[in-house]
Amino acid sequence: MNCQKIMESNETTEGKETRSDQQLTMKNNWMEQTKIPQVRAIVERQDPSSKEVDDLTIRRFLRARGLDIGKASSMLLRYLKWRREFVPNGSISLLETPNEVAQNKMFLQGSDKKGRPITVILGARHFQSKGGLEEFKRFVVYGFDKICSRMPPGQEKFVVIGDLEGWGYANSDIHGYLGSLTILQEYYPERLAKVFLVHVPYIFMAAWKIVHPFIDKNTRKKIVFVDNRKLKSTLLEEIDESQIPDIYGGVLPLIPIHESK
Repeated sequence: MNCQKIMESNETTEGKETRSDQQLTMKNNWMEQTKIPQVRAIVERQDPSSKEVDDLTIRRFLRARGLDIGKASSMLLRYLKWRREFVPNGSISLLETPNEVAQNKMFLQGSDKKGRPITVILGARHFQSKGGLEEFKRFVVYGFDKICSRMPPGQEKFVVIGDLEGWGYANSDIHGYLGSLTILQEYYPERLAKVFLVHVPYIFMAAWKIVHPFIDKNTRKKIVFVDNRKLKSTLLEEIDESQIPDIYGGVLPLIPIHESK
């Protein structure tokens, strides 16, 4: 993908920008454009398969590492190695995650006001399955890949509504939470736009205190604990009512991610 297309994908910005904001955006765009080919050159020398990686992907890894060429290159190389080993067939099949799919806990429907896909996760339906941690991680990758495949042109991020209504200690899975967090932060950088945590019970905070130190600063900024009394109004700030799931006062029915087209 050429530099012109990268510039076009940046034209959608949050809110009205001031002149200084616009100048900063232009400067960052210029810096990214100059660094993308440098990262590509470094990575291609060590992993020829990276020739298939597009510029937008490289840009996400650069952003995740503060535009540091060396760190972004190392991160991208780790991702390519992981992808070959963990997803050798190029994608995860539902046949590889039968126990996780049976829990019917992840849904995909609608988009926010910026066109970012919305996924809903029902935490009380998650239990450690007989497939173990590895199957759970395969399901996480299946989910992320499915969401990313739904990205409209010019969009790279998705929104999560994590619903913890009915969550109890039987649903607690620290190893699973940390495993999914690692996958998100290390292998899907700059994909997450925001997480709305809704119906959060007090007992969940015990698990949260364990997981929280492992969440990087950029990800922490994207997590919002929603007051039950303001649930719909909070969602409406970023999602049109026509795109809000019906269980939160909108009109869209939940669609299991494995049934989402």
